[in-house]
Amino acid sequence: MTTITLQILNSASIAEATQILDGVYEHSPWIGEKALVQRPFRSLAHLKYCLIQVLEAAGIDAQKGLIRAHPELAGKAMLSQTLTAESTNEQSKAGLTQCTPEELTQIAALNAEYQAKFGFPFILAVRGARGMGLSKSVILQTFERRLNNHPQFELQECLRQIHRIAEIRLNDKFGVAPTLGNDVWDWQEKLSTHTDAGYAELGQLTVTYLTYAHRACAQRISHWMHDCGFDEVSIDAVGNVVGRYHANNLSINSIAKTLLTGSHYDTVRNGGKYDGRLGIFVPMACVRELKRQNKRLPFHIEVVGFAEEEGQRYKATFLGSGALIGQFDPTWLNQQDADGITMQQAMQHAGLCADDIPKIKRQADDYLGFVEVHIEQGPVLNELNIPLGIVTSINGSVRYTCEVVGTACHAGTTPMNRRADAATAVAELVLFAEQRAAQDGDSVATVGQLLVPNGSTNVVPGRCQFTLDMRAPTNAQRDAMVNDILTQFKAICERRQVRYTLEETMRAAAAPSAPAWQQRWERAVESLGLPLHRMPSGAGHDAMKLHELMPQAMLFVRGENSGISHNPLESSTNDDMQLSVEAFSALLDNLAKEF
Repeated sequence: MTTITLQILNSASIAEATQILDGVYEHSPWIGEKALVQRPFRSLAHLKYCLIQVLEAAGIDAQKGLIRAHPELAGKAMLSQTLTAESTNEQSKAGLTQCTPEELTQIAALNAEYQAKFGFPFILAVRGARGMGLSKSVILQTFERRLNNHPQFELQECLRQIHRIAEIRLNDKFGVAPTLGNDVWDWQEKLSTHTDAGYAELGQLTVTYLTYAHRACAQRISHWMHDCGFDEVSIDAVGNVVGRYHANNLSINSIAKTLLTGSHYDTVRNGGKYDGRLGIFVPMACVRELKRQNKRLPFHIEVVGFAEEEGQRYKATFLGSGALIGQFDPTWLNQQDADGITMQQAMQHAGLCADDIPKIKRQADDYLGFVEVHIEQGPVLNELNIPLGIVTSINGSVRYTCEVVGTACHAGTTPMNRRADAATAVAELVLFAEQRAAQDGDSVATVGQLLVPNGSTNVVPGRCQFTLDMRAPTNAQRDAMVNDILTQFKAICERRQVRYTLEETMRAAAAPSAPAWQQRWERAVESLGLPLHRMPSGAGHDAMKLHELMPQAMLFVRGENSGISHNPLESSTNDDMQLSVEAFSALLDNLAKEF
């Protein structure tokens, strides 16, 4: 058989090209036919996005028709052997063609319940994020979880799953395997086998600073860096894993500058496998390819696996990246964890020397800048069906702990116009904060904790404690929102005749991407045939710290499951990881041409 290539697809007649794309979308050749008007396709990723755009423009009826064109999982079509060849292959890889009678009964009941609630069949890309096939247990868990979704959300999720199915089918049709994405996926999977005591037994991923699992992760990352061909690999005084790949002219190594990149390998409790770690393994894969090609660039590449970013074991968030810019606070060494172990003791047990921490501070003049790849940790790219996003700024934030004090009194005997209800005052503020943040588009405001101390069903709340977190892409935008919300807070309390206290607990400046570095990411993404989507980061990242020393810019990678993060459902696909490696490689190549 002739291998299908983009060149063949681009040059074929409409009829021939439609036939080539037949089977990519179940019983729906019209999608491929309509996408062909976008030829020539610049890349397989460009083709995939053009197909997505066709379905997006087709309208709700056509979208529901496509969903209904798909067979149920392990349903009547499978049992009667009338599935398409593509569906048979997919359901077979997931083991659905070898279900026990009990499993078939369970799946049939789920299919019936799903159809009754949503009016269309349950769609899941059963070959999964790695393309190898999901286990039956994961399929059943996903089925049961998605039954709780809102119908409109579930409609869009089915379409996203269909696009993933189409992506894998296109890979098969064109004989393309995301080998680099697979490697990055596999590294993260293997690293996730290390988890803190007490969480391993629960099957949860938790890696906090300098625990046994944390030190095991550092050792494994360092070994993989050696295997990738880094010239120098070390673990520094705070536990950062540092790999350096030297510039092309060894005689001028002393004056060649360095591109710094990386992310963190610690996790939150019961977190995901990709937060932080993706940003370590993507540049590692790029360095490995450079080494395989015996290729050097006119600058050094330094990849850092930051030891601590999440602040889970000790209250020292961004400890790893902060140390690199000279912001390690020696008083942190006296902090104790939940077991009474000080950071100093933990460092000594890990063989780290706190006295050497000042020595690892980087000098800005030695570096070109800092770039970071990170899973998005949000739903935007997922909903847009775009694999990569360009970060314009890391939001500045302010946090407060607050309390409103009114009068606790009998809920039955106190008239509504005689109350000083602390909780309703806070409720009014929560709604105002939501409305005010929405006015800016990219601003966000959150009341994450809300408590009525010693509250009772029949008592008007006399006290209400809460937190307030406000973020925006620029300091000015953040401060304007904060001012409006706090001004309204004061007015609410005065009108309701309650008093309040307010304590600022955290303030972080916004970190806008350096224009030149943001443009480098944009050129790299464009070269892959992908659309550009620029977006702020609402979460904090190590890039925020490096921003204080050198120019920085970030690349986001789409997450699955609505982009959920800090959660076991956090996920991304091998194809999206492949694209992130290709984008990073393009950035390196383009940067080298600037010298």
